[in-house]
Amino acid sequence: MKLNFNNLDDTHMDVLREIGNIGAGNAVTALAKLLNKKVDMDVPKVKVMKFKDVSEILGGAEIPVVGLLLNVEGDITGSIMFILKSDAASTLVNILMGRSLEDCKEFEEMELSALQEIGNILASSYLSSLSGLTGLNIMPSVPELAIDMAGAILSVPAIQFGTIGDSVLYIETGFFEGSTRVVGDFFLVPDTDSYEVLLKALGVIS
Repeated sequence: MKLNFNNLDDTHMDVLREIGNIGAGNAVTALAKLLNKKVDMDVPKVKVMKFKDVSEILGGAEIPVVGLLLNVEGDITGSIMFILKSDAASTLVNILMGRSLEDCKEFEEMELSALQEIGNILASSYLSSLSGLTGLNIMPSVPELAIDMAGAILSVPAIQFGTIGDSVLYIETGFFEGSTRVVGDFFLVPDTDSYEVLLKALGVIS
């Protein structure tokens, strides 16, 4: 039987949760360096979910979001998405640029570049921690940034899901900078053959 997110047991899930915790922790550390501020985080929520339910967890298919999509390359392959609701993305950019948190400027070239850099650093930090834990060579591609409704952004990776299954590993991470809280969502989608490679490298299966 092919191992995938639909037939993982509790032991597998515990390992995936720990990966989520460590990956999110490393991402927050990287974000703190980028912002040059102290950043704390909630305990990440980690679960396996159906891809078709992703837009609902974001608040519905029509909610405006900023999405960053990277391909995962190397010893395991697949995709990783980092998605922020538009107001959260605006807050992060304002913190980075030292502006008032209430500043609601349109995303122009400078803001888009900042968002791409934030998303790239967070996703790369997550994959780097996964690589360190497993000893596998795992690299991110150049990220693609999109600003649209959740349903439209999710339709891009959805096209690939015919070959890689219909379940994703969902990691919700809440960041705090002072009293300001920003929530970002990671979605990790390994290709079918990468599940076993990943869990074997973690020592969960032989």
